Amino acid sequence: MKKLDRANTDSDKILPIKVMQFGGGNFLRGFVDWMVQTLNDLTDFKGGVVVVKPTEHGDYQLLKSQDGLFTVILDGISSGESFTEIKQIDCVQGIINPYTEWERYLELAQQSDIRFVVSNTTEAGIRFNTEDRLADSPPKEFPAKLTVWLYRRFQHFAADTSKGCIILPCELIVDNGFVLQETILQYSEHWGLGDAFDNWIKTNNYFCNTLVDRIVSGYPTDREKHFQNKLGYKDELMVAGEYYHSWVIQGPEVAQKELPFSQTALNVFFVEELAPYREMKVRILNGAHTAMVPVGFMLGMRTVKDCMADEAMSHFVKSLLQEEVAPTLDLPDDRKQLFIADVLNRFENPFVKHRLESIALNSISKFRTRLLPTLKDFYDRYQELPERIVFVLAALIRYYKGEFKGSIIELRDESESIQFFAEQWAKYEGKESSMKALIVAILSNKSLWGTDMTAFEGLAERVTRYGAAIEQEAVHKTLMSLDNF
Repeated sequence: MKKLDRANTDSDKILPIKVMQFGGGNFLRGFVDWMVQTLNDLTDFKGGVVVVKPTEHGDYQLLKSQDGLFTVILDGISSGESFTEIKQIDCVQGIINPYTEWERYLELAQQSDIRFVVSNTTEAGIRFNTEDRLADSPPKEFPAKLTVWLYRRFQHFAADTSKGCIILPCELIVDNGFVLQETILQYSEHWGLGDAFDNWIKTNNYFCNTLVDRIVSGYPTDREKHFQNKLGYKDELMVAGEYYHSWVIQGPEVAQKELPFSQTALNVFFVEELAPYREMKVRILNGAHTAMVPVGFMLGMRTVKDCMADEAMSHFVKSLLQEEVAPTLDLPDDRKQLFIADVLNRFENPFVKHRLESIALNSISKFRTRLLPTLKDFYDRYQELPERIVFVLAALIRYYKGEFKGSIIELRDESESIQFFAEQWAKYEGKESSMKALIVAILSNKSLWGTDMTAFEGLAERVTRYGAAIEQEAVHKTLMSLDNF
């Protein structure tokens, strides 16, 4: 079977480099590069991507050997039917390793067509390191490399105001664009690059806060031969993922104007304030995941798809999102309902195998950040407790006993939290009064929840009642009764 490269395909187009991309891993290739390809296919954007290696290890040799070509395979659900989209990506025009090609990397700063900088260097990638020096080739940290590149661009184009960049970090940290800009200004001060450069960074470069969302699972090992036969070539960089995608961008009007996403059907949204959308994602998508873990496990389910295939559990998740989470979000109803529908659709995707045990990592802190804010806001707004979230809390406390129906539950959390739950459950005597004492002790632990949760009127009593029902193995019956509470 022939190998995928430009000699063996008709993908020989030469595009002007408009995007400099730090990172060439699965996510950026299956998300950003797929989007650039879509812009090229459907609009007059016609831009190429140059991939820059952000870290020392590895050299993207496979990507080089395939001349930047690869295939993106996306699985989705539409009207209850599964579908697969296959797209060959040919927008990557170059690959540079600054650890071996430092001058070539800096020469990119002299290319006037480059307008966009994209990155995904993990949550730990955007940081300042006092040991980085301007003379290093290269400095260690990604923001340091970018600072040197921007300074070279600033010098080469003599501070031309039109030669700044629109910078779109994809790292999953709050205010990623602002944090990156601040880090670059730290390096500027550390290296003494001057006020003129600082002013050019602040006024002629546009650092956008972004929120990305797509599950990209990587190379489709279990379907490798199927796709190779279908494609007719050997692609060692096939990347598979879900069709669902969302990119929310908080940035200036110029970014929206120069990235013609509005001419496509891509789920790219330019907004004035990103925080409500981040909150919506955390409370709906991540909150639903956290709710599924203890309840689904006790019902014998092991994956998200298992949960959605069960009528009672599926109804529970939908009702939790629509009746308890959505009312606490200050966004238009149509946007909230659309996002909920998309999330539920994603949960039912048969190609995304999301195991509850992987979601269960650090479930206490996840409840604290994903579901507790909803419980608090719901209580403050309506002077009532959100019953389904209360039930999840009871199930979570039971989950942290470390066993259920004779099966050991491998708890993965802070050792202090696991020890605390073990100590409390060791005191449980199987009586209602003992259950109440257990629940009060756990809910009042501020180190777990960041607050004394017994302050919510009636919460301890409700959790105690649900806890007793779970002990009697009446999980399904209780789940069914929640709509009639």
